[in-house]
Amino acid sequence: MPTADLCDDHGDAVRVLVGGFTSYGGVGAFSGPISTLDVFEDNSLVREALEEPGDGRVLMVAGGGSDRCALVGGNLGMLAADNGWAGIVVDGCVRDVAELREAPVGIRARGTCPRKSLKRGGGDRDVPVAVAGVDLAPGTWLWADDDGIVVADRYLEPEA
Repeated sequence: MPTADLCDDHGDAVRVLVGGFTSYGGVGAFSGPISTLDVFEDNSLVREALEEPGDGRVLMVAGGGSDRCALVGGNLGMLAADNGWAGIVVDGCVRDVAELREAPVGIRARGTCPRKSLKRGGGDRDVPVAVAGVDLAPGTWLWADDDGIVVADRYLEPEA
């Protein structure tokens, strides 16, 4: 369902993630319930999550908007696709953009950085996070397309 239609049909039941998320993956539009990560400049938990079956979920990586390193690269993009994740949204940066474009998965991020992240195992998984001024909890539904990213507390049906 297009994000513009979700906004028109459901008003305040949807929230918009603003702040310049760019599409980097091979799939432009995607949706699903989110699984959250709260990390900062460490992508250990990103890999750990993407190694598991995604079952159509979207991995929301709350990376504090850091532009000093990438939290997702080409290998993780392909891992997400291979394991059935619908998408990844990174409040931070990605790298290996040419490889990400080839990955059959939706990927949104604030920008790019060629530097890899730390690997210390830090962060928290499936906890409430805030991204782009929006509070998000595991299981929140997310839709992304060319118009932007919207979320709702539950799956929303299109109105007739």
